[in-house]
Amino acid sequence: MMFVTIFRSPGSLDLSLSLSLSLSLSLWLHGWKYKKINGVCKSNSQNILQASLKNPQLLLLSVSLPTPPSETVFFGGLPLGAIEAIKAAYGVLVQILDPPRDGFNLTVKLNLSKLPPDEEYRHALLVKIASVREVVLGAPLRIVLKHLASRTVAPDIGQLVALVHRPKESFFVVPQTEKVTVLFPMRFKDSIDTILATSFLQEFVEARRTAGLNNAPSCLWSHSPPLELKGAPVEALSANAGFVSFVIFPRHVEGKKLDRTVWSLSTFHAYVSYHVKCSEGFMHTRMRRRVESLIQALDRAKPDSEKTKKSAQSRSFKRLSLKEARSSKNL
Repeated sequence: MMFVTIFRSPGSLDLSLSLSLSLSLSLWLHGWKYKKINGVCKSNSQNILQASLKNPQLLLLSVSLPTPPSETVFFGGLPLGAIEAIKAAYGVLVQILDPPRDGFNLTVKLNLSKLPPDEEYRHALLVKIASVREVVLGAPLRIVLKHLASRTVAPDIGQLVALVHRPKESFFVVPQTEKVTVLFPMRFKDSIDTILATSFLQEFVEARRTAGLNNAPSCLWSHSPPLELKGAPVEALSANAGFVSFVIFPRHVEGKKLDRTVWSLSTFHAYVSYHVKCSEGFMHTRMRRRVESLIQALDRAKPDSEKTKKSAQSRSFKRLSLKEARSSKNL
């Protein structure tokens, strides 16, 4: 088995190889970082995509999920409803292999010959395949919200449901007939990320109060655990960036809104982390530009007599500005 980016000849690729390349690109855009190991392309997040030279229309996709904390419940190595969610999302395109490859929670066989002919729909489906990890992890949340749309509570769901979304970290769902409360303990390893995330979340809650977002789910942030988490384990409540709560009503999961709501909630921590890193990078860029402008201002303020000096050997030298030093270094 080899990685999907395989070229038969310098000429044009056939349809199956083109689809394989499109799928690999979609996986890469969704954070699958690859490295070659013994003829197999393995990602840093423990995901493998394999294809055969003899039959490039068939791909094997193996997924390793985050290590679940003690408060979450897995069935056969997968969250509740994961198998049904995969079948509903991909249909005949995907075949689930039982058992999966060693060291993985899920292995599926993709038949690219069954992709639809419409190019736009085909690309959307490939992107959805690249998001299989979120489809699997969001399966229990989808069950809860689907019952909310009919104003019922799933019979096999408890009063406080813990769902894994990061290694040994979970968020919580409180299902009710008229609403579902989703609670996120926000944790960050870096102290700067924690400060930026706290500020971002506070502004996030304030933005919800604007007139244009009246129909959006209500959002709250607090330093201390909300009352809904009273029965949660103590180790699950250690959040250095506070707690975020969303209240979802039936109008938020009607029809096509269900998939969007499940996706937004399943990837909320990644959404916050993305904006935190962007803010940190922006501030670093502004700081570097500010330092450069201050150095240039100091260089301009120096009198001409100080720019040229004599050394002990009577050799003259010129003190270069920051821009001149960089240009001379590139020569």
